[in-house]
Amino acid sequence: MPPRPPSAAPPPPASGFVTDVSRLLGGFRWAFMPLGLLALVAVGVHAAADTLDDRLVWLVDRADATFDAWVGASDFTASWVEWVSLETRTRIARGLALAWELAADLVLALPALGYREATAPRPAEAWRAALEAREAETPSWRALWTRCLRKPTPMRWLRPLATAAVVVAGACAVARLLQGTVYLSWRELMGDRIADVAARVLALGALGGVLGTLGWRAVLRNLQHADAACASERGSRAFTRGLLGCVVVVPLAVAAALDASPLLSFLR
Repeated sequence: MPPRPPSAAPPPPASGFVTDVSRLLGGFRWAFMPLGLLALVAVGVHAAADTLDDRLVWLVDRADATFDAWVGASDFTASWVEWVSLETRTRIARGLALAWELAADLVLALPALGYREATAPRPAEAWRAALEAREAETPSWRALWTRCLRKPTPMRWLRPLATAAVVVAGACAVARLLQGTVYLSWRELMGDRIADVAARVLALGALGGVLGTLGWRAVLRNLQHADAACASERGSRAFTRGLLGCVVVVPLAVAAALDASPLLSFLR
């Protein structure tokens, strides 16, 4: 008998609708990942700036009191005492807060638009690709932190730390929004206790999801940006590079860590 021809290989299984959509959206990661990082940092900066409104009003009031004492000492300028009203002082404080927030966005959020992902051996281990990136590609976590230890500069240390504080505040803002929405929507249907527990669980899931997908990438991107900026300078200029931006973002980062990141509130 003639030899039997080998059977044809079975066709590969057709991919499902969800897989096709996932692959389609994955092709646009180069666009929505930087925008997601930008949005997260902007939300965190806004949350931190909101906590500084009262302090800015207090500073404007103290400055106005000093001005009133100075102009009130002379009869010629005594009429200027009431020149700055309470409404004007409030507007000045709001303008300062807005200008501060926009300046912090320029320093921390704009570098996120330059985020590019390294090619990972397995898509599920993007964090490993960031940790062990090739030297020819974007610097890895390990290489960046090594340079931070060997060549420390304010920009290399303060920018990523400020970004970390801000992204935690932004993630907390997202989680609080989800918690409030779920609780108010479900409490009439499931009762206060069940709605409260479900809202807290979903809020914790959102908090972890935002930090796990966007938070660490925002910190990495600002660390890369700070490292590249300092590496482009030599001598003392590398140490002073970005000092003005650090002065702008450090107070907001402190406010974000102390007042805008209620992590324990999701567990109480």
